[in-house]
Amino acid sequence: MTRKKTAVLISGRGSNMGALISAAMDPNYPAEIALVLSNRPDAKGLERAVEFGIPTAVVDHHDFSGDREAFERAVDAVLKDRKIDLVALAGFMRILTPYLVNSWSGRMINIHPALLPSFKGLATHERALEEGVKVHGATVHFVSAEMDDGPIIIQGAVPVLDADTPDSLAARVLKVEHTIYPKALKLIASGKTKIADSRVLSGNPDLEETPELVWP
Repeated sequence: MTRKKTAVLISGRGSNMGALISAAMDPNYPAEIALVLSNRPDAKGLERAVEFGIPTAVVDHHDFSGDREAFERAVDAVLKDRKIDLVALAGFMRILTPYLVNSWSGRMINIHPALLPSFKGLATHERALEEGVKVHGATVHFVSAEMDDGPIIIQGAVPVLDADTPDSLAARVLKVEHTIYPKALKLIASGKTKIADSRVLSGNPDLEETPELVWP
């Protein structure tokens, strides 16, 4: 089995990066975390990557005087130099231009702390509580030109409890993120997904009939 060389892009502590690294430690996992790249030289996730023996790189967006495409061309050059196959965004706090999105179309995924298409953007947990939803969660999707958009690969849900605060809800959703992100990368790296009419099909017949998820 040829494992897909995957780069994880971070801006901070790299919580989901850690989940991907842990999954990829299994030699049978179809993706290898071959690079951790950050736009911030002080990102704590870089230290964690080094502890795991994973190569790191920094492309500081401050060095590009607000020219987002020039920044992305530098990122793209690093990814191609390292012969990366797939890119996983894990708290990469940059709004991407069409340049990088198009360059990695169908090969770049992101995780968002909400059940898309609901609650795009920031403060997802606060907004979920304000709206009174009963189910919240996280989504892994292919990256498209529109922020927090793109074909959905996998979602995980949790009930919203009466006593929830944004912090308690975020902590419960984060556990879901750590479960579904490695699953999504595994699906993509193993070639088991295809995009049809903006939908991601997994080709797994076991998923055709599933129990309903209902919370009062």
